[in-house]
Amino acid sequence: MIRRVASSEALQVRFWGIRGSTCASGPQFVEFGSHTPCVEVRCGERLFILDAGTGLSALGMELGQDAPEKIDILLSHLHLDHISGLPFFKPALLAKERVIRTYCGHLDGESAMEPLGRLFAPPLFPVRLGQLPARFEYHGFRAGEPITFDDGTRIETHLLNHPGGATGFRLSHRGRSICYISDVEHSDPWPDPGLAAFVRNADLMIFDGMFSDAEYSYCRGWGHSTWQKGVELSKAAGVKALAIFHLYPGHDDAFLKKAEAEMQAVMPTAFMARERQFIAFEPADDEMVADRPETAKVPAV
Repeated sequence: MIRRVASSEALQVRFWGIRGSTCASGPQFVEFGSHTPCVEVRCGERLFILDAGTGLSALGMELGQDAPEKIDILLSHLHLDHISGLPFFKPALLAKERVIRTYCGHLDGESAMEPLGRLFAPPLFPVRLGQLPARFEYHGFRAGEPITFDDGTRIETHLLNHPGGATGFRLSHRGRSICYISDVEHSDPWPDPGLAAFVRNADLMIFDGMFSDAEYSYCRGWGHSTWQKGVELSKAAGVKALAIFHLYPGHDDAFLKKAEAEMQAVMPTAFMARERQFIAFEPADDEMVADRPETAKVPAV
């Protein structure tokens, strides 16, 4: 069970989907989980959802009737593993007054309305998003530009190296910060100076570590990275803790635990993300608290 022990002013993270490309299934995938990308972030009481993979369905079941009337979903990009949970998001079915706002930054300023409308429509899908009780709004921006919301909240963004583009996000609250860097391929040389500046001194970086070093040589150009490159970026940028994310669906619990041990030997504050794992960063003058598996050695900072 997840125990939320954070104060109402904490910057909170909860993982709902941690796999990349497709879901994983079977008894060998229990510890880390099976859903595709979805991360819940709360800046105090303010809710943001990062990506809408199949993990969005599990988050929606948790939120239920308690979901806010306005829900903001930040889409890193529109590949299927990052959007396939949208029609199965329970809060979209429970209230006609609810507004679900999507933000997309890799389409040269265009919103996700047109591509999502093509996908979630016959013959590919039986129900259009516009047929759901909640109202969907679509907002476009250019990755690299900040997003400012109607309550004054500001989120920084960064263009990522991924086929077709993707957006990284930096969310800050009360002196704490989290960077979401999903779907990025490391450059040569590495670390990329612009990306290092973007994530500098973050309390937590969530980073695409889909492949092992050995696998990457066969998958070059596919838009993904390794935990080793995540550690290099973290150390160069002074990132305090690292969550490896977008895990390859063929990597089972045994593989990931072994890789996590190797990673923690060089960066003790790094870990492989686990579904429903919860981490909270208290305001900067307080201590971070976390409820997590023992192997996820995130320190107090």
